[in-house]
Amino acid sequence: MKLEKEKIFKTLNPNKVWIPVLLGVGIVAFLFYQDDSVTVENLSLIFQAEILPVALAFFVLFARDVGYVYRIRMITGKRLNWKSSIYVIILWEFASAVTPSVVGGTAVAVFILMKEGLKLGKALAYTMITAIFDNLYFVVMAPIVYLIASGHIFPQNSMIETQLGRSLPALFIISYTLIAVYTFVMAFAVLVNPRWFRWILLKITSIKFLRRWRQGAYDQGSEIMMASKELRGRNFTYWLKISLSTIFIWTARYAMLNCVIEAFSNQSFFEHIVIFARHVVIWITMLVSPTPGSSGTAEFIFTQFFKEDLGSVTFITNIFWRLMTYYPYLFLGAIVLPRWIARVFKKKKK
Repeated sequence: MKLEKEKIFKTLNPNKVWIPVLLGVGIVAFLFYQDDSVTVENLSLIFQAEILPVALAFFVLFARDVGYVYRIRMITGKRLNWKSSIYVIILWEFASAVTPSVVGGTAVAVFILMKEGLKLGKALAYTMITAIFDNLYFVVMAPIVYLIASGHIFPQNSMIETQLGRSLPALFIISYTLIAVYTFVMAFAVLVNPRWFRWILLKITSIKFLRRWRQGAYDQGSEIMMASKELRGRNFTYWLKISLSTIFIWTARYAMLNCVIEAFSNQSFFEHIVIFARHVVIWITMLVSPTPGSSGTAEFIFTQFFKEDLGSVTFITNIFWRLMTYYPYLFLGAIVLPRWIARVFKKKKK
């Protein structure tokens, strides 16, 4: 993995926050203009939100971030202290927010970990295992929620039929399949047989019209082997802590939407299950979005999934959801980044 400083800092650029912000605002404005049922009065509904669910939403969000910090510290075997772990999570979230979801911020994450004092092999290993466990949560949870909320996950409404051509289930299946295949291949490569994985890559790129990618395949295979070596011999407790913290993090992340919706619209227990299930599906479709941090895509899909059930509070719930789960990381990352750069490069000089 070529970690070119210029490209990394081009990604970690505070000025890039305005691209997803403008995309998100643009889609919200479009939805506002297009939907006659949304009026200025709908915006005033934010002042009618119930305090307890809102407070619970902030608590769940905070707990999720604490879980992220705890997990990265456990993944690194406590090689990162708490302060470094906080920096890593903030900047990793920032990198994910300013890059397309389908691309991700892997190279940036490796760079950040290396600047926090980890060697390349360890940084690669910890980044890869984080991605694998995150994706495993989706792969395992999606079929579970699909079965529990079967028949209620994909809403039937005229807007979906006219604008998306009933393609949401197809989009979900394609996204889920891509994530599942990628996750199992990477898990096998990193945790089972990295040498065989590299051999396969080299065999594939030995085909005449694929030879131009042979060097890249060799480098990728070597990185997988390096990462696998770093993770070899970890005990059961290590994997248990990562597994439980991953379940906690993502469950909290999805449950936050339940709190937000409850603040504006009372829901039954089964309706909350459906909300949770739909959030999982929304997130999986967002993972293949070409926009930075799924900006615009997320707001649009949210409206398609919840408009029929939430009615007049759909618009304000949509805004509140994104304001809590996306935009804070954009601006927090932009604020923290200069301080982190000064910190790690000062440390290097010493």
